[in-house]
Amino acid sequence: MVCLGNICRSPLAEGILKSKLNSSQYIIESCGTSSYHIGNKPDTRSIDIAKKYGIDISSQRATQFKLSDFKVYDYIYVMDDSNYQNIIKLTNNTDDKIKVNHILNELYPDKNLDVPDPYYGSEQGFEDVFQMLDRACKNIVLKLKKNN
Repeated sequence: MVCLGNICRSPLAEGILKSKLNSSQYIIESCGTSSYHIGNKPDTRSIDIAKKYGIDISSQRATQFKLSDFKVYDYIYVMDDSNYQNIIKLTNNTDDKIKVNHILNELYPDKNLDVPDPYYGSEQGFEDVFQMLDRACKNIVLKLKKNN
């Protein structure tokens, strides 16, 4: 799960997906394309909205995407087109490129819609983002279970 700073959207996506899958069978992590917040906890509003739905993301710490992530992960979900472009620039081959996808394509195939960044907005923005990501993660779970 990838967003810009790894403190709002991608930590929520990580926490949501982890809550829906067996962690002994899947590696689910998040990171940012920037180095702005490395080592920081998620935004308190992300922590609070996750907690509202019984998910604890307070122990997560922001990291930055690295080239070796292409070797570790089968799927790389980005939150918006800017993140997509930043990750695609790092790809060395077609196999890496096909791993990268907009997370909302799980709801709206091939639309490449952005998950809005709630950082500068209100708590409602975090609620809206949580709901979008929750629906997308439900579809990811269905896809993973179908492929296994």
